[in-house]
Amino acid sequence: MALLGVIVALNLIGLVMVLSASSYTSQDEFGSPWYYVRRQAMWSALGAVVLLAVLRVDYHRWRRLGGFALVVTLGLLVLVLVPGIGVGANGATRWIGWGPVTVQPSELAKLAVLLFAADLLARRIHRIHDTRCTVRPVLVVTAAVALLIMAQPNLGTTLVIGAIVVALLFVAGSPLGRLAGLAAFGVGLATVAALAAPYRRARVLAFLDPWADPLNTGYQTIQAWAAIAEGGISGVGVGAGRAKWGFLPFAHTDFIFAVIGEELGLVGALVVLALFLALAVLGVRTALRAPDAFGTLLAGGVTAWFVMQAFVNIGAVVGVLPITGVPLPFVSAGGSSLLASMAAAGMLANVARQTS
Repeated sequence: MALLGVIVALNLIGLVMVLSASSYTSQDEFGSPWYYVRRQAMWSALGAVVLLAVLRVDYHRWRRLGGFALVVTLGLLVLVLVPGIGVGANGATRWIGWGPVTVQPSELAKLAVLLFAADLLARRIHRIHDTRCTVRPVLVVTAAVALLIMAQPNLGTTLVIGAIVVALLFVAGSPLGRLAGLAAFGVGLATVAALAAPYRRARVLAFLDPWADPLNTGYQTIQAWAAIAEGGISGVGVGAGRAKWGFLPFAHTDFIFAVIGEELGLVGALVVLALFLALAVLGVRTALRAPDAFGTLLAGGVTAWFVMQAFVNIGAVVGVLPITGVPLPFVSAGGSSLLASMAAAGMLANVARQTS
């Protein structure tokens, strides 16, 4: 199946580039260049098991778990904010930790909101123009999840969840005028949120002019540009890049696309973009051919998730969007993000298997 081939290719590229991008940091922090890639390989193997297990389950069964998954996720998001339970890093508290293992509930929230909204809209699709029984409950649930995630704070994940919900409402047939107003309202809220917090406001200003503060707020963007420019057409070769030597922060997570651009060049970057484009085309085709409304909404929501998240991540790396801390799906290092994405990919593949 072409869809699974794209997912496997992105995972393999991710493993290779995590090894390269994390080697310096891993050696410096843990005395071994293999620490982060070993963890990523473990998560990739577990993610493959999750994908195959989900693929074997008829996607209709997952709609019954939407409400339960949402309640569990809301509980976990609350626990993140409890002192002594939530784990913080880089000024944010987004994880729940048990020893060396941490889980990021906001990644699970994407899937929980998607399942809940897809199920509700599928059951009430004949009343899609009645906002009281379709749009309103979806927005109330989304707002509750968004408020908990913003309290961490995590604007990037909130934007991705918002994009998933807007995509679901569009696929369900919500009036375009109402959707446009909703999208404009969401953009307005995101702008206010971005400017309200000093560190997010600094990111926006750095996005507008990174050279205004090249050693602080604009540093990461400038280093990403330098890495991509160094790569040229064909790249400097896997492992030969210099950005990961302490110059580019978060090289193996949020900014792994810059390392791809440096070591694999424009050719490698275009291959990654082509894979996400293929994922988008295959996802849309699956949604259009799905045997029922829930299948269409599930496939459309998962596709919007992957495409929007990739767009936000790559846009931040190349400087056309502000930095939001969103990982590149299937490629960036991170266990929670990978597991949630692999589970969603398994559901998408199951819908594709049942298309006409």
